[in-house]
Amino acid sequence: MTRRLLPLLLAFPAFLQAQGQPIDFEALHRETMQVMAEYLRIDTSNPPGNELATARFLKAILDREGIPAQILDEDTLGAGRANLYARFPGTGKAKALALVHHMDVVPADPRYWTTDPFAGVVRDGYLYGRGALDMRGHGIVQLMVLIAIKRAGIPLDRDIVYIANADEELGSTGARVFVRRHADLLRDVEYVLTEGAGNRVLPDGTVAYFGVGVGEKRTFWHKLTVKGVPGHGSRPTRTNPVPRLIAALHRLSNYETPLHLTPVVERYFKAIATDYQGEARGWMSDPATALKSPRARAWFTSDPDRNALLRTTITPTVLTGSNKTNVIPAEASAEVDIRLLPDQDAATVLAELRKVVNDDSVTWTPLATPNAPLDNPIDTDLFRAISRAAKARAPDATVTPLMSTGGTDRPHYRSLGIVTYGFGPFLIAEGDGRGVHGNDEKVSVANVAYGLRFLYDVIRNVAAPGVS
Repeated sequence: MTRRLLPLLLAFPAFLQAQGQPIDFEALHRETMQVMAEYLRIDTSNPPGNELATARFLKAILDREGIPAQILDEDTLGAGRANLYARFPGTGKAKALALVHHMDVVPADPRYWTTDPFAGVVRDGYLYGRGALDMRGHGIVQLMVLIAIKRAGIPLDRDIVYIANADEELGSTGARVFVRRHADLLRDVEYVLTEGAGNRVLPDGTVAYFGVGVGEKRTFWHKLTVKGVPGHGSRPTRTNPVPRLIAALHRLSNYETPLHLTPVVERYFKAIATDYQGEARGWMSDPATALKSPRARAWFTSDPDRNALLRTTITPTVLTGSNKTNVIPAEASAEVDIRLLPDQDAATVLAELRKVVNDDSVTWTPLATPNAPLDNPIDTDLFRAISRAAKARAPDATVTPLMSTGGTDRPHYRSLGIVTYGFGPFLIAEGDGRGVHGNDEKVSVANVAYGLRFLYDVIRNVAAPGVS
């Protein structure tokens, strides 16, 4: 990493602007692409994470720019892991705004990619790399907007805090530790902007809506284990644990959990109803009534996104059994990704799923305990700042609060009373979004330019309202 970082830092002065001059967004874009590519080349697949390498990368850049940064929590998070914290001061007229991202990424199997997942390659107008969208690309946009504001000498009413956390993808340990150990660093923070949002782009490039994440589903992962008697595969037995596990997973996968319309999702459906035609528009305009109709229910649940917003979801993912074809294993297990709606009781849901499986030989072991339900107000200066910046780009688009179907670090910051929004600076076409946790994750070069200006306008609106 050191060999790559040195030429990068030496290149920075070529893009520096005079103090007090307007931001040259074209130059900033070129610089951001270079920094982002370097960042994506650091492998922080979790496990094991290795976020200390990315924390050092970010700190070197911040130090170069004269923005004090600290690497924290190495002693608590373990070897090769860390959080990063930096702060750029404003006048203190208003409370601080924190820009938060996570440095870890899910693993990538290069056999299924068309490029090395950690090469940071630009091809056909896209920057490819694990974390381009989730969410290291986002973190570099945050970093470079902060640097641009500092270089330009833009007067801020608020301090801007920059935080990079470890281990979001496997339990949010980094954010949990940071909040627990460093609440004093967050005492004056009013808002957090991080992941957990979505902006819908139609096939013709029109923006249908900008989504601001105010809530999210709760992670309730479990491991299901069945024990049996090992033996030779050529002699089938009734004590083979694999068929019993498969039967349990089959029951879970075929079980339709009850539909439940939360207030945030109801508001979201109503807000985007005009994007639909015919009876679908009517259903979205009044989802509470529509869900009483079997025909409407079938339509709502036919789409994976709508379906996940309306119910607890159960997805078997990791399967473990024998390590040899001709050996009956002593036990078989499966990890199941269970996601609860914010207002659902975990114990009640677990009892319901145990009843569905109806097999006492199946042992249920929790792998992730649900966070407290996440809820954020929308009558805030930051929500209005996002709305103004969004409407300046797409006056006809709706700006709506939404609930994320995945989990984020937001509940940990919200536990301190901080308003935490999911904000997406990019306009991701449906096909491009499939790379998140998938293959060939990528962000378009044009999107990086868009995201820089979008995030800058949001920060200007909420922290420097007098600046044009």
